[in-house]
Amino acid sequence: MAAANAANMAARGGFGLAALAAVPAMCLYDVDGGQRAVVLNMLSGVEDKVRGEGTHFRVPWLHQPKIYTVRLRPKLIQTTTGTKDLQMVSIHCRMLFKPQIEGLPTIHKTLGLDYDDRVLPSIANEVLKSTIAQYNAEQLLKEREQVSREIREAIVAPAQFNILMDDVSITHLTYGKEFATAIEEKQVAEQDAERQKFIVARSEQERQATVIRSEGEAEAAKLISEALKTHGSGLIEVRRIDAAKEIADALAKSPNVMYLPSGQQMLLNAAGGGSR
Repeated sequence: MAAANAANMAARGGFGLAALAAVPAMCLYDVDGGQRAVVLNMLSGVEDKVRGEGTHFRVPWLHQPKIYTVRLRPKLIQTTTGTKDLQMVSIHCRMLFKPQIEGLPTIHKTLGLDYDDRVLPSIANEVLKSTIAQYNAEQLLKEREQVSREIREAIVAPAQFNILMDDVSITHLTYGKEFATAIEEKQVAEQDAERQKFIVARSEQERQATVIRSEGEAEAAKLISEALKTHGSGLIEVRRIDAAKEIADALAKSPNVMYLPSGQQMLLNAAGGGSR
C-alpha cells in the first residue's frame, strides 16, 4: 500500500510538473524581427495596441495574437487592357508594399491577414487600365519610362487601406500577334528604305566621281594640246621613249622572252627555228 501511494504521488507530481511546464508556452508568444502582432480579445474584439518585437504575455483562449509581416514584400499583378488605339496589351506590374504599423488593427478588422490579395490587385488593375488607355500602342513602346512613372505616382502617392507602396515598376509588356506582326513589318520596311537611301547615295557619289574624273581627263587633254601647240611634238617623243622603256623593262623580266643579236636571229630564221 505504501508503494502504491508513493507511485500515485509521483504520478501526480509528474502531471503537475508537466502542467507547470506547459503554462509558459500557453501564456507567452514571440514576435520576431520584422513582424508585429495584433491581439484579438475574444470578449472585446481587436485591441488597438500593436505589439512589437519580443516575448509577450497572453491569457490562454482569451487573447489570440495575429502576426503580421511589416517588411517590404513584392506583389506581381498581371492584367490585359486596351490602349487608346484599341490594341490589347498584356502588362505585368511589380509592387513593393508593407502595412502601416499603426493601421494594423484596422487592417485586421476590415481585411484580415490576406489583405494584400484583397486590395492590391483591384488598385493596380484600376490604375493600369486608366493609364494605359491614355496612350497608343506605339507610344507605350517609345515612352515606357514615362508610363511606368505615371503608374508609380498614381499607386504610391495615396496610402489607401493603411498600405504603404514603396515602388511600382512595369516588368513585362506584350502586344497581340497582329500588332507585333505589324511592328515587325514596319521595321523591315524602314530597313529597306534605309538600304535604298544608301544605294541612291552611293550611286550619286559614283556619278560625281565619274564627272570629276572626266573633267580631269578633259583638262589633262587640253593641257597636252596646248603643250603640243607651244612646244611641238617633243612631248610626244618623250612619252614614246617612256613607253618604250616600260615595255623593254617588262620584257626583260619575263622568263619566256629571249633576246638574240641581229645576226644570230637571221641564222635562226634560216634554220627554221624562229619566226619574226
